[in-house]
Formats: sequence, C-alpha cells, structure tokens
Amino acid sequence: MVMNSDESLDRAFMALADPTRRAILQRLASGEAGVVELTDASTLTQPAITKHLKVLEQAGLVTRGRDGQRRPARLRLEGLVAVDDWLSRAHTEWSDRLDRLEKHLAAQPETTDEAKGESRD
Repeated sequence: MVMNSDESLDRAFMALADPTRRAILQRLASGEAGVVELTDASTLTQPAITKHLKVLEQAGLVTRGRDGQRRPARLRLEGLVAVDDWLSRAHTEWSDRLDRLEKHLAAQPETTDEAKGESRD
C-alpha cells in the first residue's frame, strides 16, 4: 500500500494520539519486544496490544519481524521523520508569527486610561 505524505502524517498523528500507543513506542525505544512482553508491562490483553501494534505498523512507526512463533515489534524511527518535519515547520511558523506580533505590539504607542479619555473617578 502506497500512502501519500498527508495520509502518512495523518496516520502517524492518529497513532500518536493514543497514550497506550505512545507507551508502546517508548518501550520499543529501548529494544524490540513481542506481544507477550508488551502485555506483561501493561494492563491490556494480548489482543488489545496486537490491535495497537497493528495501528502503529500501519502508521509506519513500527515493523514486525518473525522469530519462530514470536513476532517482535521494533521501533521504526524513519516513521517519525514526517512528524518531526511537520512539528519543526509548525514551530518555526508560530515562532515567526509570535516574533512579528511582539514587534508589532512593541511599536504601538502606549495608551493610558487618561489618553483614552477615561477617568477613574
């Protein structure tokens, strides 16, 4: 299945929106793990962990191998590149906007209540 970059980014953000999937990714950052190992570190059942892994795999964030009966999952850092790129662009854009706003506000003359014609009586 070939996904365009928007679909890939959407899937990645959808996968990352779930705290359980983020916890799985955090665990996989320290090394591969099978469903049983991930289940042991969680309160979820094996079928639930398997469903989360499938979402992560479809998002391109993990890969699953085969080791006999075991299908270990591995973190796929390449899958996070699109997310990182998007966040970097968003950070730059919003930083620029806030800098422009700050300059705009700094250039405005300060107005006091008296200058506005309001009295404090």
